[in-house]
Amino acid sequence: MGNRFGTLFTITTFGESHGPAVGVVIDGCPPKIPISEEEIQVELDRRRPGQSKITTPRKERDQVEILSGIFEGKTTGMPITLLVRNKDANPKAYDHLKNVYRPSHADFTYETKYGFRDHRGGGRSSARETIGRVASGAIAKKVLKLTHNIEIVGYVSQIHHLKGNIDYQLVSQEMVEETIVRCPDKATAPKMIAAIENARKEGDSLGGIIGCVARAVPPGLGTPVFDKLKADLAKAMMSIPATMGFEIGSGFSSVEMTGHSHNDPFYMDKDKVRTRTNHSGGTQGGISNGEDIYFNVAFKPTGTIAKEQETVSTDHQSVTLSAKGRHDPCVVPRAVPIVEAMTALVLVDHLLRQRAISVL
Repeated sequence: MGNRFGTLFTITTFGESHGPAVGVVIDGCPPKIPISEEEIQVELDRRRPGQSKITTPRKERDQVEILSGIFEGKTTGMPITLLVRNKDANPKAYDHLKNVYRPSHADFTYETKYGFRDHRGGGRSSARETIGRVASGAIAKKVLKLTHNIEIVGYVSQIHHLKGNIDYQLVSQEMVEETIVRCPDKATAPKMIAAIENARKEGDSLGGIIGCVARAVPPGLGTPVFDKLKADLAKAMMSIPATMGFEIGSGFSSVEMTGHSHNDPFYMDKDKVRTRTNHSGGTQGGISNGEDIYFNVAFKPTGTIAKEQETVSTDHQSVTLSAKGRHDPCVVPRAVPIVEAMTALVLVDHLLRQRAISVL
């Protein structure tokens, strides 16, 4: 059950990092949505490995194949199956990890839960699983764009101690894609790239923060008490590999404010109810209020590093590990389209749920 996400617009991802293929089955997508392989491929190309000097050197085209649910360029309302074949898999490169638990990975926990594990690049716990999320997210984005003109923009706001000066209200995807680190702050982006390159040379890794904004989201999305929109966004983001934290709106900085300074005053903008500030991050009571939804997601440094680390073997002997293989020195730039995809999946699911309870 843990491989399925959503209530009405659902996805089920499948496949392993070094298996034959990975992919996704989407159910509940409305019919007659125009979508092409090319549109899905654009999003996958933003996520794929080997795209720049600061990503893993694994060479994968991540070419999507549509197996079902789309006919003559439009969704049919039937389950959509999208497949991406693994072309540059090299499972032998992970033989040295077969009997060792990698620090800060899912090796020990997977083996404890299932009694065995796939050591080839992490198997199912690998971020390669997110291909299905990004592919299905491309379709979700199209639904959101056509029905409500909703725009979702993710961006890198911090790498290690380097913080960008970014206004979520002004950032655009064009600005984000101008640099390989996907930070729209042109002064900070080169420093981030240099820091990532230096970490790679030292056999180490870095983490960072991805900001995301969803614009033109209508009010009324989200349901009390346990399916609040912000709660579902938090679950979606924390399900992404390597995530360590989530905050929406003013987030943790809200504790330094008073109620008077933090409250978002209402006013009338012609015939619309608006708020003058947006400390709530576009939701109140867990339901969207029509303002921009914005949040931050923290990612840890990549767990697989070349530096020696203390660990134990599967027979519980103390060993020293210096991991080999092809890994990102920083996962954050490639995670931007994943954050956007999961945002789109949450929003389209809640749009359909809202439609289901609307008065006929």
